[in-house]
Amino acid sequence: MGNGPSSRPGTATGPPPPSDATRRILALKTAVVIGGGFVGTACAWQLQQAGFQCTVVDAADTTRAASWGNAGHLAIEQIDPFASVANLRSLPGRLFTFGGPVGLPLRDVGAWLPFGIRLMAAAAPQRFAQGRRVLSSLLAQAMPAWHRLVEQTGTSQHLRVDGHFVAWESEPSARRGKRRWLGADMGEARVHAASPAELAQLRAHFNQRPVDAVRFDNTGQILDLARTRAGIAQALCRHGGNVRVATAKAVVVTGERAAVRLEDGALLDADLVLVAAGAGSATLLPASEGAVPLIAERGYHLDADSAAGHLPDFLPPVAFEDRSVIVTRFASTLRIAGFTEFSRLGSAPDPRKWQRLAQHARELGLPIGPQARPWIGARPTLPDYLPAVGRSRAAPNLLYAFGHQHLGVTLAAITGELVAAMASGADPAVDVRPLDLRRFQ
Repeated sequence: MGNGPSSRPGTATGPPPPSDATRRILALKTAVVIGGGFVGTACAWQLQQAGFQCTVVDAADTTRAASWGNAGHLAIEQIDPFASVANLRSLPGRLFTFGGPVGLPLRDVGAWLPFGIRLMAAAAPQRFAQGRRVLSSLLAQAMPAWHRLVEQTGTSQHLRVDGHFVAWESEPSARRGKRRWLGADMGEARVHAASPAELAQLRAHFNQRPVDAVRFDNTGQILDLARTRAGIAQALCRHGGNVRVATAKAVVVTGERAAVRLEDGALLDADLVLVAAGAGSATLLPASEGAVPLIAERGYHLDADSAAGHLPDFLPPVAFEDRSVIVTRFASTLRIAGFTEFSRLGSAPDPRKWQRLAQHARELGLPIGPQARPWIGARPTLPDYLPAVGRSRAAPNLLYAFGHQHLGVTLAAITGELVAAMASGADPAVDVRPLDLRRFQ
């Protein structure tokens, strides 16, 4: 194919040799990517670099996609899947009803109960250990891939690798938290106790609340989410790709070939179709893929245009572990984010969560008042807290990349490289076989 590497047999850590049907599409010319968030845009860029004429289909709705509502934190330290025995044991005390960050709305029990049963199965020690190995391998490649992506697309000014803080507001929680983090395996991230100067800085900017903190190294931040994504998309267009503002309604498979049906009835045919539509991905895939246990794990935030003059622009994200919130100073805004609400994509938001965020902001001395912009969006989450990256069983020209839970921005760049390798018949840098949707069948 154009600029892509040639196909070669799978290795112990690579994919199996491509089938005859797959070999027939190694000379691909066009690609359609459904989803214009960070994962979809990064995948489109890498596919374009690999020789595809790439079109991104993007609804341009920033009110729902998780790419626009996160903390901008490149969280390479989060190598433990949430599906664990420890998290299940702590869940009752972490429920929103009791002041915690986890919401299980009764109205959505039909969504979260089946998902929860699968999550409990994924939390079994053997499956957790396997998931940890897979997630660790992805996160070990995440930051190098981001450095390559911003260099290739001319967006380096938006990436800062300056770590982050985790802070506590009581001596008991600080002792427990420091012991846990300082003794934890965090892959490529490193952590140390906050210095007296760092702790003094945190106290000065957060109403004297933190009693102690740790600082992480090697983690990073996207300083401006919208401009970074726009910069990658602009680079894509400069290199011959394009972004089409439209809504994809379904992937239609005829014979062995997939195409994209748009909301207006138009059918986009391409040599390659990639579903990277976040929490909306499951409904786009053909029924032959089987049931996809994807849930809308919703998060909330408040955004204020008052960062300047309060938090210095060099302060990295700060997670307040007692409150289960994270505060991020972006290029021109200040954000407080939190909550894990297992719900449905179209369910109405819970205003009490914004009220609680506002209370946290007041207690931390943050200038996030009544004029702050509320946001709710859905993280695309699968029960084992691993993404889905693979090739459809329905059509060899149909790939998928979604389900990145809290790590969508973190894993966007490496996911793009993995998808481009798969599409080109090359060995991905990380074994993608454990990420195949067939693991849920």
